Amino acid sequence: MIIEIVGSRILAPYFGVTIISWTVLIGVILSFLSLGYFIGGRLADYKSKPEILANIILLSALTVFIIIPINIPFLNLLTIKINHNNLSVILASLFLFGAPSFLLGMITPYATKLRIVTLKSSGKIVGNLYAVSTVGSIVGTFAAGFFLIPNLGITNILNLIVIILIIASFLVQLPKLFSKKMSLIILFIVACVALYFYQHKGYSGLVDVDTLYNRVWIYTEVDHSTKRLVRYLKTGPFGLQGGMFLDKDNDLVFKYQKYYRLGDFFNPNIKNALGIGGGTYSYPKDFLKNHSKAKLDVVEIDPGITELARKYFNLENDVRLTNIVEDGRIYLNNNQKQYDAIYIDAFNTNIIPYQLTTREAVQKIYNSLTSNGVVIVNIISAIEGDKSKLLRSEFKTYQTVFSVVYLFQVDNKSPNAVQNIILIGLKNNRKINLESGNAEFNGYLKTIVRKKIAVDLPILSDNYAPVDYYTTISF
Repeated sequence: MIIEIVGSRILAPYFGVTIISWTVLIGVILSFLSLGYFIGGRLADYKSKPEILANIILLSALTVFIIIPINIPFLNLLTIKINHNNLSVILASLFLFGAPSFLLGMITPYATKLRIVTLKSSGKIVGNLYAVSTVGSIVGTFAAGFFLIPNLGITNILNLIVIILIIASFLVQLPKLFSKKMSLIILFIVACVALYFYQHKGYSGLVDVDTLYNRVWIYTEVDHSTKRLVRYLKTGPFGLQGGMFLDKDNDLVFKYQKYYRLGDFFNPNIKNALGIGGGTYSYPKDFLKNHSKAKLDVVEIDPGITELARKYFNLENDVRLTNIVEDGRIYLNNNQKQYDAIYIDAFNTNIIPYQLTTREAVQKIYNSLTSNGVVIVNIISAIEGDKSKLLRSEFKTYQTVFSVVYLFQVDNKSPNAVQNIILIGLKNNRKINLESGNAEFNGYLKTIVRKKIAVDLPILSDNYAPVDYYTTISF
């Protein structure tokens, strides 16, 4: 179970954290575990010796150990050579986690065979071994989620698994303490320690951190359009969660975030606002800078992301800013406040959490707005064609709740291209002239999508919301 959870973190920066990547990873691991059970049982019937079990455990340690140096170069190569996300995640899961799962699966049936002396006690022995195995999985799951990943990181966890497996192999054969195996054990331990220092030295200039919810990379690059140096925070292949200019933190790096400023065009009297999705807090900082008397609540599910924003992205304490550590949908479900504007920019890598896209969620958003309130949502989708399913279903969903819904095309791309689309919903049905004396606002307003959006897909609901699927087919 620890390998499965760690595996999701290894794959996340390249394939995202989606229902498809989880399905592939779990399916591959279970398949190879089953194959390991099958082969392990037959090998045990053919020849059952403690030293063979010890060798299986030691070999499994080797396959886990190999993941450490090869995962990053292999995944980089895979994503470059194969332009198909589903096929890539299958190959990655097979190559990295197939062998360890197979060998670990062999251990239980082989150990069972060694423990059975008489058929009279076979049921008890099998039950005890599988109970111990299941308890170990439970402990490993909770340990990985609540302690190991937040405190140790991926490389250290894999090293820990390797050392535990080596010790287990050693304990199986205590009488042969100083055999050739002891030399291999020493070699493994030395290699693990050396690789630990290599990994940490190799990330000069790049922060690679595990939080409770994400594997986070922070790095710097030159922005192609402005030629300015930017610090980015990334949680997936398309999961740029935010950025900040390093020469001077005086503007928003991403163009789509500037469209949130249209909240002041549609509701010029914003006093209380809500942001769902903090990330690097780029827009919250911009909002506070441009609204000296307004207050902003920001809901960010990952406290680790917020701490990184404080450390690397100039997020400072402000009495007008309230940070709320909670899932955005849960906050909306329990919210009793009324907001003049709600800004939604929440993503698992490139996918909006499905629970924020449904009609039930949109109704909660509507209920949380004042009479002249406005909601602004960032959606990554095409406008038309096969890659527009998310936009078509989400647009239709918002239209079932909000009287007025606009779409704005951030980048001047083909309607069939995946891009940032800004959805704006108004709580009342007042007529608005989409022109402003503010030149910046006019620039954004002119990008309104005038094409008729097909409404041929079902609305999204808590019962039916294939957001992961719609998004995956877009990339």
